[in-house]
Amino acid sequence: MQGKKIVLGVSGSIAAYKSAMLTRLLVKAGATVKVVMTPAAGDFITPLTLSTLSKNPVLTSFVRDETGQWNNHVDLGLWADALVIAPASANTAAKMAHGICDNLLLAVYLSARCPVFLAPAMDLDMLQHPATQGNLDKLRSYGNIILAPGYGELASGLTGHGRMAEPEEIFDALQKFFQATGRLHGKSVLITAGPTQEALDPVRFISNHSTGKMGFSLAEVFAREGARVNLVSGPTQQRAQHSNINVIPVVSAEEMYQASASLFSESDIAVLAAAVADYRPVEKAEQKIKKTDGNLTLALTKTRDIAASLGKVKRPGQVMAGFALETENEQQNALKKLDAKNFDLIVLNSLNDKGAGFGHDTNKVTILDHKHGVRTFELKDKKDVARDIVNAIIEKLHD
Repeated sequence: MQGKKIVLGVSGSIAAYKSAMLTRLLVKAGATVKVVMTPAAGDFITPLTLSTLSKNPVLTSFVRDETGQWNNHVDLGLWADALVIAPASANTAAKMAHGICDNLLLAVYLSARCPVFLAPAMDLDMLQHPATQGNLDKLRSYGNIILAPGYGELASGLTGHGRMAEPEEIFDALQKFFQATGRLHGKSVLITAGPTQEALDPVRFISNHSTGKMGFSLAEVFAREGARVNLVSGPTQQRAQHSNINVIPVVSAEEMYQASASLFSESDIAVLAAAVADYRPVEKAEQKIKKTDGNLTLALTKTRDIAASLGKVKRPGQVMAGFALETENEQQNALKKLDAKNFDLIVLNSLNDKGAGFGHDTNKVTILDHKHGVRTFELKDKKDVARDIVNAIIEKLHD
């Protein structure tokens, strides 16, 4: 949805409250949203609410009252990448089907050259009436996309079909539609994320402070670009939102290696963002280790180097990126790791940068490539950092 231009039409329905959440989802994903309301929609949600969420003025009539300027429906119809009418009342759907043009939203609809999505919302008997079904069939024949209403309790108190599709469902439908033209449509991406846990006994383990936020943010951006994403994740509270993301949960470094190795050969891109434990106990105690008066000495052995193992079998055309978290000689150490692991790109984090690294919603990175090119970015939200990284990987994919 990044950079997409969406006209959101809101008609008179109790479901209009859901348009606020849909607006927020679209804006948060990087879309530009312009809202057009029918006169009746203002009885259910205020233009102020939607203008605040969309960060654009809400249009409700052909003429702006305060200036007398014309709201150009033709320009809006040509500007949009998609017109989404949610909720679409029975009245609005009927007017659309028959070319009636008595408000600004309907004029935008008749001017639109972009795909049109409708999310009907009405009582079950209104939805099932032959007139409504005929109107929806006619709209489908025009090429409009109908987002089927859901089943549940309705404003009338009855239970049945007629509930507007949930904002998340509409958002997902738009994402899937735009994926066909995404820059990574048809590509397969492997991502590792989060920490690993190496067990000492049944209740204790060795781990680190990784939250998985960076890896999950990367997965979302790749999925929005149309890729199929396999996300191998250590223990984390993060949750994947996009339907194109397949999460494979693991715990230990060995489990992460086995899952990653099984997926690597089919992946066009691999991004190793996990903070894998470098050592594990030589032996795991079968029972809880009891506290004693003396010191406890643990024998540790190295875990398998996932990046190096995959780098050895990387095939031509694959792009592989890794991460380096450093505290000193940052670029020098990152370049050594890039060469040793056979990475195409490495993303450098420094714990010396405030707001970067584990546990933060922000990050500050430097991206280095195998030609030792260096690109430094400012401190950003991790979702924005993820876009910078994905853009760099896409550039490398087309080198």
